[in-house]
Amino acid sequence: MKWLWFGVAAVLGFIVFHQPVSSAGASVASAPESAKVGSVRVTLLSTMLADQGIGEWGFAALVEAGGHRILFDTGARPDTVLQNAKELGVDLAAIRDVILSHNHADHTGGLLTLRRELMKQNPQALSRAHVGRGIFWPRPASSGDASMPAVKEAYEKLGGRFVEHDRPDPIQPGVWITGPVPRVHPERNWSGSGRVQTPEGLEEDTIPEDLSLVFDTERGLVVISGCGHAGIVNTLEYARKVVRAAPIHAALGGFHLFQASEEHLAWTAQQLRAMGLKHFVGAHCTGIEAVFRIRELAGLNRETAVVGAVGASYSLEKGIDPLALAR
Repeated sequence: MKWLWFGVAAVLGFIVFHQPVSSAGASVASAPESAKVGSVRVTLLSTMLADQGIGEWGFAALVEAGGHRILFDTGARPDTVLQNAKELGVDLAAIRDVILSHNHADHTGGLLTLRRELMKQNPQALSRAHVGRGIFWPRPASSGDASMPAVKEAYEKLGGRFVEHDRPDPIQPGVWITGPVPRVHPERNWSGSGRVQTPEGLEEDTIPEDLSLVFDTERGLVVISGCGHAGIVNTLEYARKVVRAAPIHAALGGFHLFQASEEHLAWTAQQLRAMGLKHFVGAHCTGIEAVFRIRELAGLNRETAVVGAVGASYSLEKGIDPLALAR
């Protein structure tokens, strides 16, 4: 019966990725412990440093894993990702699933333009957006970004549908959305000035919906973050708890360390080293100096820890290709 259940769970995880989810926030069958992704490739489409295309304060990445493609975040300006994809020769029209790591406009700004333009080629293009619980909670305009309810309305008018995750969910065998990440360690990676209307009342906006994407591979876990408002250590520890207690083979994306103190960077690097981190691509809000300090303190080198640039990539097979500017 044990092996029968594992087989059923794998099939259910595959169906969830390929067919419409019955209801937002519905629980998804757990993936079998043995499910692994054989290949992973991540290409940056929005960040500040640009070896090719347009740089901006934002984040987006194309993820290709196990024969499937996912867009993670959509950049800041409406057409940055669209234009960068064209310049890089990346076809986004066949992608159905987009993941929005959190509510901030530098991660959601391209969603409507991408959906509007790509659906001309494929009606299903970016028609399903995965988000964490809390992303649509009201935020007073005076204390932060209050645009997501309007984005939701406009996206749904374009035929798109949001799927809210309040827990870790496998969206295909070996690929997990973390859902909101518990804040075990005091990594305060948010402004502290924002407010959000939660079911319990008006509270400090800690970006509670912040989520990441996790790939379970034979070499360990590969984790992609948009801003890491939940904290890079909290996020990676949670990934190891809910997916598999494996080493962190790669951590990619934005990790909001650009304002971190030397003490905090040292503690962070120590934790990353203890989790077996082998590759680190710090883009967007990670910070240039923070990447270099993490590289040094976590025992990485020029080939295994770089500042992320538009067009740069990471693959499970070849590691990091930073392109010329960040090499």
